[in-house]
Amino acid sequence: MRATCQRLPIPEQVCFVVDMHDEDGEGEERRLDDFVTRVGECLGHAKRRASFAMYFLGLMGEGSRKSMEPIAARTCGDPEFVDATHQKLGHFITDSRWDDHAVRAIATWEALRAMTAQESVVAWIFDDTGFLKQGKHSVGVQRQYTGSAGKITNCQIGVSLSIATHSLHVPCDFELYLPESWLDEAGRREGRIPDDVQFKTKPQLALQMLERAIAQNYPRGVVLGDSAYGDVGYFRDRVAELGFQYALGVQGATLVRRVDALGRCNGPVERIADFAERLDVRRVTWRDGTMKRLTARFSFCRVVPASACNEIPLTKRTPVWLVVEYRDDTDEVKFYLSSLPEETPKKQLARIIKERYRTEQVYRELKGELGIDHFEGRRFTGWHHHITVALCCYAVVVARRARAFPPSDTRPRIPMSLLYPS
Repeated sequence: MRATCQRLPIPEQVCFVVDMHDEDGEGEERRLDDFVTRVGECLGHAKRRASFAMYFLGLMGEGSRKSMEPIAARTCGDPEFVDATHQKLGHFITDSRWDDHAVRAIATWEALRAMTAQESVVAWIFDDTGFLKQGKHSVGVQRQYTGSAGKITNCQIGVSLSIATHSLHVPCDFELYLPESWLDEAGRREGRIPDDVQFKTKPQLALQMLERAIAQNYPRGVVLGDSAYGDVGYFRDRVAELGFQYALGVQGATLVRRVDALGRCNGPVERIADFAERLDVRRVTWRDGTMKRLTARFSFCRVVPASACNEIPLTKRTPVWLVVEYRDDTDEVKFYLSSLPEETPKKQLARIIKERYRTEQVYRELKGELGIDHFEGRRFTGWHHHITVALCCYAVVVARRARAFPPSDTRPRIPMSLLYPS
């Protein structure tokens, strides 16, 4: 990298990071330069290294729009060369063949080394977010539900995997969800979708990312996700097969059977929503917020899932926790199944489940500050390359936060014996 560009300055406009002009500002510049150098070595080609540095700084710097053309206009010193710079960036993002997963691994380890210096990883979190679109030609776009808008709308859907400590949360991987209509001949041609890419549901994409993360040997945590993942029996089973504990949302229609104090199935198969009405309720405080203590009413019970797709007899299935959350501010009731050990304290169960809360904040920062949803290209490879550079930017942000704001020793911790039972 040093052969193709000068040392990279830390952009002053990254206001959501921290004040970069502190006594360690020079050290942070060296770290940033070293990080971009390592990514450049992975990219291999000198032109790719230069384009990555330009695109990286374009996403990290100021500017309300962070698609390729505005980045080219802001980063190019001579107006006469803006068009050429735009074409250069377009080739790097849309057409250049470089390994997204290798670059994302470099970025993830950059964040994890700083994050885990004083805290352990507690969770691997799956979620998905919408990228709102006006037209119909961007790869993967169609009218579909996204929680980002809270409705069915024209959008792309990205499935993400993030790794979290008690204090910080870094997204390490993303996959574009492709509706089946995009995998016919016309869709593949328009989106330049590789022939080996087949239709996968969101849980299948999540398992694909899970296995990639295992191969990178990232520090493990409890697998978390909402009901889009927890309702799928094969997803829960595969997560357990791979050696992970999980705490996953499920719908009230999920069928379970109660387990008594001796670990025996007791009672009929019932819908969780019906069964939960007879459970005792207790108030649990899981965290001190900035304005008040965060509390809710919960119920806890041991059950076995009774989904028909599982061929194991009910009496031989492994019991799990059923956790029911009653929100004080709404009438909403949420349900979770967790494979954490039976001896897990109820407060720890609630605290682990609530580790998902930062995911939406991460999405807001990725979109609002780093332009992860500003990509205007239409192709499959371009979408993933753009996401990769945005993830690199966020990893640098998280690493800087971890060094600038070490965690408080007084904050309650989840015991490691629960996360990694012997």
